[in-house]
Amino acid sequence: MPDILGLDTSNYTTSAALLRGGTLYQSKRLLPVRQGEKGLRQSDAVFHHVQQLPEVLERLPFAGASVRAVGVSSRPRSEEGSYMPCFLVGVAAARTAALSLGVPLYLFSHQQGHIAAALYSAGKLSLLQGEFLAFHVSGGTTEAVFCKPDAKEIFSTEIAAQSLDLKAGQAVDRVGVMLGLAFPAGPELEKLALKTDRKFSVRASMKGGDCSLSGVENKCRAMLEAGAAKEEIAAFCLQSVLAALDAMTSALLREYGEIPIVFAGGVMSNSILRTALTRKYGAFFAEPVYSSDNAAGVAVLAALKEGIPL
Repeated sequence: MPDILGLDTSNYTTSAALLRGGTLYQSKRLLPVRQGEKGLRQSDAVFHHVQQLPEVLERLPFAGASVRAVGVSSRPRSEEGSYMPCFLVGVAAARTAALSLGVPLYLFSHQQGHIAAALYSAGKLSLLQGEFLAFHVSGGTTEAVFCKPDAKEIFSTEIAAQSLDLKAGQAVDRVGVMLGLAFPAGPELEKLALKTDRKFSVRASMKGGDCSLSGVENKCRAMLEAGAAKEEIAAFCLQSVLAALDAMTSALLREYGEIPIVFAGGVMSNSILRTALTRKYGAFFAEPVYSSDNAAGVAVLAALKEGIPL
């Protein structure tokens, strides 16, 4: 079976993947963020990707490989005008590799890669043959997109609902940093939240199918100033994100009917969110290693473009 190389240089992680002999190998490294900071400037992200990408690639098992195509994330979303400088590093490396090897280069959006990785991980690539809803929930995006087959890019995406202000990952990271956790704060915030059984009565702030999450950070800050336990603040934050995703999902199913639902993106590796949404909606999720930023999805999509069965 021919091999496929995938690259993704997002605002959080340098990622590479090699689909070889039916096995998907991943290599990735988080971009460094100083303690107390809540993210990176694009210029810093580009600099760190240039430093890290060779190291990330060196960890893949290229010995004896025969790469037939290269896939890369070239932009955040599939919409016209979607752009972020950090992806230029991956595109430059992918173009160089494809030209050197004389193989096709396929460009996809970072969002398409996340969704494809989730489907691959869940064993649900068959959903690409029809219509489904996919949530992409991360530090830069909180969106639900309507997906349908597309001859050029395997599947197309159309925004169906979104956060109107703060993104779920931003809320998680800002609250985490507020509590003294390192950025990105998702895993540690989850550990804190799991230390309490307290349930909050949370009502999502909604406008149609769209949500608003800015109030989550404000409420958590007020709780901290009032002396609330860090565990309870963490639980309130995640239960608030869950309430918003739950309300969005309910609204979308009323609009689109009972079609499959997939959750992708780093925030969706959270066990609290996964358990609740799986139980209520029978939704599909990626394994955590395929939920966070990765190049696996674009490698999978490039393989499908080449007609390689997975």
